[in-house]
Formats: sequence, C-alpha cells, structure tokens
Amino acid sequence: MDATTRKLIAEAYDETVSEALAQGHSGDVAHREGIVAGAMFLSAMTGVEDAAAIEEVRKMGLTVQ
Repeated sequence: MDATTRKLIAEAYDETVSEALAQGHSGDVAHREGIVAGAMFLSAMTGVEDAAAIEEVRKMGLTVQ
C-alpha cells in the first residue's frame, strides 16, 4: 500500500472516530467504527475483500486520539 492510500485511510479512520466520539460512543466502539471505515475505503479503492481490508487497516496500528 502506498503512502497516499495509507494517508487517506488514516483520514477516514480519524473522521469516523471523531464522529463516533461526538455521538457519545466509547473509545472502543469508535475505534471499531474507524477500522471499518478505513477498510471500506481500502476495499473500494483496491478491490480487496472486506476481511482482508480490515486486517490491513488493523496492521496500520491506528488508535483513538
């Protein structure tokens, strides 16, 4: 995965986490939602299957700030 794709995934994750936290969700729930958002982006951009996309996003080590 190239640097631009990683950056866009991280942005999708961060935006989703921020929205989830603003809606009162816990950090754990926000993190899971962020992972799914990043995986959906990766899957849409590359055609990677959902499960594989989730695993790739998890490997990025993104965390709730």
